[in-house]
Amino acid sequence: MRLKVATYNVNSIRSRLHIVIPWLEKERPDLLCMQETKVSDDKFPKDKFEEIGYKVVFRGFGRYNGVAIASKEELEDVSFGLFGRDEDRLIRGVYKGVKVINTYVPQGYKIDDPKYQYKLKWLEDLRRLFDREYSPDDLILWCGDMNVAPEEIDVHSPKKLKNHVCFHIKAREQFKKVMEWGFVDVFRKHHPGEPKQYTFYDYRVPKAVERGLGWRVDHILATKPLAEKSVNSYIDLKPRLAEKPSDHTILVAEFEI
Repeated sequence: MRLKVATYNVNSIRSRLHIVIPWLEKERPDLLCMQETKVSDDKFPKDKFEEIGYKVVFRGFGRYNGVAIASKEELEDVSFGLFGRDEDRLIRGVYKGVKVINTYVPQGYKIDDPKYQYKLKWLEDLRRLFDREYSPDDLILWCGDMNVAPEEIDVHSPKKLKNHVCFHIKAREQFKKVMEWGFVDVFRKHHPGEPKQYTFYDYRVPKAVERGLGWRVDHILATKPLAEKSVNSYIDLKPRLAEKPSDHTILVAEFEI
């Protein structure tokens, strides 16, 4: 089985349909994990996905957060949330025997703010979820906007950004603890040590894409048995260069199972 997976922080699904739907029609991934959909469930544009042959599951409560997974075939065992909370930040299911977890990890605001402590606790609880309900021997995909750039190579200015909540050492250490449960960074498996590979370019930075001022905070992680079957992974920059783009772009991974 060829499995093509993508993740995309859409930064409002209704504002990004002009990018998402044509991309799906052209690329035809098996799964597209989306974050920051920013729409309540009753207003999610489900019909637009169904019109092009995709099933979609989603959870959102309004103008903040929100997660969704579009898939060629129906997801099984769909559930939402992390230990009874944050249903609009975590969605999981099973696709053709592969367990899929799509997360929108809290950003954290500032390192001296309680929201940052919540981010660290959120990652700690995610590790606890994996400990309780999964095995590293399973075929597992963990995708999403993690709001963490793991290494210095994953940001454009590591010294300048050392106290940013998405690159601060405590966030990186907590993310590493989750990774150590049994995950492989699929993109880095295929692009080890390759610099200036980013998935996020801040709107507020003039000509951020052209100047290479980005971050790699969106990830596709796989347990070792699944990562061994990965054959490719790449960042598709075209959506970030489109008209009225998200500040993120699309990350893709392909597997032969």
